[in-house]
Amino acid sequence: MTIVNSLALRDDVYRFLEEHDHIKTYEHCISVGDCAEKLAVNYNINGEKAKIAGYLHDISAIYPNNRRITIAKEMGIELNQEELVFPMIIHQKISKRMAEKIFDITDNEILSAIECHTTLRGRYSQLDLVVFIADKISWDQDGIPPYLDGLLSALDCSLESAALYYIKYLLDQGVKVVHPWLKEAHESLSKAVSKGENVGDICQNL
Repeated sequence: MTIVNSLALRDDVYRFLEEHDHIKTYEHCISVGDCAEKLAVNYNINGEKAKIAGYLHDISAIYPNNRRITIAKEMGIELNQEELVFPMIIHQKISKRMAEKIFDITDNEILSAIECHTTLRGRYSQLDLVVFIADKISWDQDGIPPYLDGLLSALDCSLESAALYYIKYLLDQGVKVVHPWLKEAHESLSKAVSKGENVGDICQNL
């Protein structure tokens, strides 16, 4: 299995998103990729894979929300009820498929991290966690994320603590649609943190 060179990929992503008039998306993708690489190195995870997943995680932004259901069906992507109600979430699955078909990504770890970067999933990998968290740190909105201080504090404990902090924050906001993968991730992370897996005692009461 061949790993794509991240420097060449960065140029490819720029050309692709520039062609589709999505330079802001490019800037976000690069920011997430670079952040993911730093996190990965800190936790002894493959930094190159993290960077590649970050660079490609939002490549599907070229498709507006009102086209995502149609695009996903055309790509043969299976959708659940929550995704039909809230099509924005579909972009993570479309990005995975585009990473495969357009950018020739074959590494399953990279593809998984792209596919669940918004919701995470119950059976997550460490790379999944890294890209999920990097996307929340380097968000695509203006200003500083309102949850950032708490997330970074939790990150001092572990990746699991940081991911759980963000998901709890999101649920506390009363989101209208909760993706099943997010529910499963919340359950898995809660169990992991309560058992102290990769987490110090000081970090268990998030």
